[in-house]
Amino acid sequence: METLERLIRSTQELLWDRGYVGTSPKAIQRLADAGQGSMYHHFSGKAELARAAIERSAAELRESAAEQFDGPGTATERISHYLERDRDVLRGCRIGRLAADPDVIADPDLRAPVAETFRWLQSRLAEIVAEGKNKGEYPESLDPEQVAATIAAVLQGGYVLARAANSAEPFELAVQGLISLLPEVSR
Repeated sequence: METLERLIRSTQELLWDRGYVGTSPKAIQRLADAGQGSMYHHFSGKAELARAAIERSAAELRESAAEQFDGPGTATERISHYLERDRDVLRGCRIGRLAADPDVIADPDLRAPVAETFRWLQSRLAEIVAEGKNKGEYPESLDPEQVAATIAAVLQGGYVLARAANSAEPFELAVQGLISLLPEVSR
């Protein structure tokens, strides 16, 4: 693997596990098996490398979610497939954890890809709910944007509850509870 790729991948992992402050240039270099010169050849500093890593994590999240969103089935089936996909629940969401990192949120350049990813996710969910509405799967009175925000909030909250309990069970309960409500929305 090329040095640039190792630096980005290593930074993704460290940001996910340690947050921005805990992701030191030395830790990145050690995990990437790259020297300081290599790191600064590709990036002006930690912030630029972190931005590249966050953008990569965001792109991977969108790609993974799109597999379920763009797949076959009703709106409820596609949303359910997205909610039930394999996840490393106890590590949390790569992007959601960054939204809780005060150093990421304080830096507009680092916050931007986090905010954009959540906007994209909610927009895609709202589109799927609107499709379901147009096909008669959901009632006309349903607000797709409200439902999309609820789905995103339940998912992110499920991660927080699971991490606090050190168990995937709270996440699974939240996801299954939401899935059980989706057919009710259509009544």
